[in-house]
Formats: sequence, C-alpha cells, structure tokens
Amino acid sequence: MPGLIGKKLGMTQVFDDKGNAVPVSVIQAGPCAVVQKKTPDKEGYGAVQLGFQDMREKRVSKPLRGHFKSAGVSPKRILKEFRVPDVAQYEVGFEATVEMFEVGCVVNVTGTSRGKGFQGVVKRWGFSGGKDTHGCTTHRLPGSIGASAYPSRVLKNRKLPGRMGGVRVTVRNLTVVGVDKERHLLLIRGGVPGAPNSYVEVKKTTGRTS
Repeated sequence: MPGLIGKKLGMTQVFDDKGNAVPVSVIQAGPCAVVQKKTPDKEGYGAVQLGFQDMREKRVSKPLRGHFKSAGVSPKRILKEFRVPDVAQYEVGFEATVEMFEVGCVVNVTGTSRGKGFQGVVKRWGFSGGKDTHGCTTHRLPGSIGASAYPSRVLKNRKLPGRMGGVRVTVRNLTVVGVDKERHLLLIRGGVPGAPNSYVEVKKTTGRTS
C-alpha cells in the first residue's frame, strides 16, 4: 500500500539511544479499508480508494451507503485515493495498518494547514516592516507595491495581506521514529501540517534516509 489515512493527535517527545530529546508528531494511522479499485480501462488511471474511521450508517447518504455495501466494508468517515501503478495486487475489503511502516523509513505527510484568518504582510510573508522608532508611520506596512508612472498598477502575485493558512500542505522526507502496532500509532520526527484531530495522508517515499 502506498500510504494510509490518519489523524494527527498532537506532538510529544521521545528520547533516542544517546538520551537526546526528539520532537515527534503522533499520528493514528489506519486501519484503512480498500473501498474501491480504479483501473486505467474504466476510470483512466490506476488508484485505490481507502476509507478511514467508522461512522454510524444513519449519518451516511444512500449513495455512499450502497458504495460501502458493495465493497463489503462498514461506512467510513474519510475517503481518499492513492495512485498505484498496478491495482491488480489490491483486493477490495483488504485492511491496511501501520505494519506497512517501519522505524527509519521516510514518509511524506499531507494535510490542511491551520487557518489563521486575515493577516498582514509581516505575519503572512515575514516582511520586516518599518523601524520601531519615534516618528515612523510604517511599522507593519508592506511599503511601496508599484510605481505610479509604470506600470501604474499592482502586478499579479505581489505579496500582500490576505487569508493565511487553511491550504493543502505536504511536508516531505520525514523520518518514522516509532511504530505502535497495537494502538495504530506512528511517531514521526518533526511537525506535520494541521491542527490536532485533523486528518492527514501518510505516504511512503523513496527520498533520503536519516
């Protein structure tokens, strides 16, 4: 399986063999059931659809209820697709767990970053702002954003105040430092996108190893 759906529980720290504190993100990854297989002949691409976290059947729409029933799995709260080169090796109803990961492997984690609302350029883009001295009137302003003669307008993609966060973010090349198979937990070194109890995707990668 190329990856799993999980829930970010929060952050803590563990200690390595040398006694150094290692900050880790705790993710409840799986178990995830294969709900559907998508083939190049029918859908135009190869992928498996995974379902995560059981939910009550009465809270599921009738079309989705039939979708889960045809797959022979209980209704799931979250559905995600994972592209695979060969869908023939996967079976509908198969349940993937954290056993597919091992300590030391490298993963990519995708989630929705924390929404911070409307923010200025200092917080949103890291602008330095004006001087913190008496008489300065541009403490947290962006400064000049375009000349009046040319181009007489604000160019596209200019870094300006606006909505910050709440977007899909992928953090790459994170190392798995712990796997708890009984409780379906992954301990991943460093931070991952999203607030506690938000859903993430954990995918295997062939990137660097630590």
